[in-house]
Amino acid sequence: MNRYTPVWLFIVFLIFFLLCGCAEAPGEIESEMREEGELLTVRLPGGDWGFPTPFAHYARGPGVSHMRYIFDSLLEKDENGLIPWLAEDYEILDEGTRYLFYLQPDVHWHDGTALTADDVTFSFNYYREHLPVWIDDPLILSDDYLLSVESKAESTVEFVLAAPNATFLEKAGRLPIIPAHIWSEIERPDEFNDPEALTGSGPYILNNYSKEHGTYRYAANQQYWGPQPRIDILEFIPVSDEVLTLENGDIHFARVPADLLERFTDNPLYEIMEQPAFWGYRIRFNMVGLPEFQQKELRQAFALAINREELVEKIARGQGIPGSMGMLSPDHRWFNHNLPAYEYDSGKATEILSSLETPARESYELLVGEDAEVRIGELLKEQLARAGINLTVAPADLKTRDSRIIEGNYELVLVGHGLWGTDPDYLRQRYSEETEDWLNGTPGYNNSAFSKLAEKQVREMDEEKRREIIMEMQEILADDVPDIPLYLRVTVNIYRRDIYDGWIHIYDHHEPTHNKLSYLER
Repeated sequence: MNRYTPVWLFIVFLIFFLLCGCAEAPGEIESEMREEGELLTVRLPGGDWGFPTPFAHYARGPGVSHMRYIFDSLLEKDENGLIPWLAEDYEILDEGTRYLFYLQPDVHWHDGTALTADDVTFSFNYYREHLPVWIDDPLILSDDYLLSVESKAESTVEFVLAAPNATFLEKAGRLPIIPAHIWSEIERPDEFNDPEALTGSGPYILNNYSKEHGTYRYAANQQYWGPQPRIDILEFIPVSDEVLTLENGDIHFARVPADLLERFTDNPLYEIMEQPAFWGYRIRFNMVGLPEFQQKELRQAFALAINREELVEKIARGQGIPGSMGMLSPDHRWFNHNLPAYEYDSGKATEILSSLETPARESYELLVGEDAEVRIGELLKEQLARAGINLTVAPADLKTRDSRIIEGNYELVLVGHGLWGTDPDYLRQRYSEETEDWLNGTPGYNNSAFSKLAEKQVREMDEEKRREIIMEMQEILADDVPDIPLYLRVTVNIYRRDIYDGWIHIYDHHEPTHNKLSYLER
C-alpha cells in the first residue's frame, strides 16, 4: 500500500489538469504528464466508445472497459471468479440478507483524497437517482431490494437486502465507486465532462481523448493502491485493417481471421491466443409488434430453417461454435448439454409453418448492423427462403440499430454482444414475463413456469441447488425458443510478445483487453 502526503499529490494533480486542457469539452482531452523515454507503451485497436465516466461511456464492452481502467469496484474478477478489490474482505450474514464489506486501507482517489466507506455509500445512493450506463440489473438499487447501505466505520460498509439474492456479489460488487466530494453536487451526471469527472481510484488516468478521432491515451497511476500497472502508456487508435496494422507495428494486439493465421504462426515475435466463446450473435423476435411470434411453433420453425453450422463456416470462417437454444454458451460453466440440437431441417420447418394457427407473414424485415452482420443477414435470407420464409435485410449503423431496439422498432433483429459467460441470472432478466426492457429483455415472451424458476434461482444461496434450477430453465428455453442463438465466436488474437505478454482471460469474459488484470502485476 502507498502512503503519501495529500498536499504533495494535490500539487501534482493540479499541474496535471493545467496541462490537460480538457475542460472545454469531452470530445478533446489532451496532456503530456511526462517524457515517455523508456516507458512501456502498448497500442491497441480503438474507436470512440464515449467519455469514460460511469454515466457517459457507450453501453457496450469497450465502453465499459475504458471506464473501468479509471474507476475501481468493491470486487473484481480473475480466471476463477470474483476476488476482493476495493473491499479486502466481506461477510455474508443473516442468511444472505446482510453484507459487510471491509475496505482496503490507504486507498486514495487520483486527486489524493482518501477513499472511505462514505464514498461507497454515496455511490450506491447516487446510482439510485442517476443510473449509470452499465448496470447488470437496475433492480438491485430499488428500495424494495436494497433496503439500506450505510457506512459503519471509515472502512466498513453494510448492505441490507429485503431477501437473499444469489447474485448480489456479482451485481453490486462490480458497480464502479465514484468520489462523493466530486459528484455530490452534480445534478446531470451524463453531461458532466469537467476534468474532475475522470477522478477515479483505478490503475490508469486518462490524459488524452478525442471523440472525433476515436483515440484514447491512458497513463499508469503511479500511486495506485493495488497491484502495480505493468504498462506505462496505454493507447487506443482506430484502424481499418487490424492485421496489416499489427504487422506494421502500429498496434500490438489484433483479432486475426482464420485464413490469415499462417502469417503469424512461425514468427517468434507473435503469440496466438484463442478466446472462449462468450461473444455471439442471436436473432430476436418482436413478440409485441408481431403477435404471431408468440407461437413457439413459429419460432421453432425459424430455428430449424437456419443452418448454424453454415454460418460458422462461411461467416466466422470456422472460428465459432453453433449457439444452444438453452441460451447459455456451450463454454459456460453451467451449460446444459442435454438439450435438443435443432439441427438444420428446412423440410420440417416448412411442415411446421403450414400447420400454424396464425400463419407467418409473406415477408419479414431483419434489422442488422454493419459489415459481418450484413453478410449474416444475407446468408440467413438464403437459408430461410428454402423453408418459404422471405426476409428483407435492413442494415443500420450500430447506434441506430440499438436505438431501434430500445424503441421496439423492428420485426426481427440481429444482435451481437458479449457477456454470454456471466452469471446465468441474465436469463431471468432477459426472459421474465414482466420485462419491459427492450434493450436487454424480450417483451411479449410469457412462460409462467420459467418465470417461477427464474425467481427461485435468484433466491437460492446453495450453489449446487441453484445450478440444478438453471439447468431446468435452459430446458424450457430450448423448447420455447424465445431467441435464436446463431453462433458464438471463437476468436483468435495475435499479440506482440516482445512488447507485452500479460494478457489473461477472466473466467466469464471473452476479451483479454477489457479486464484490468491484464495490465497489472500478478
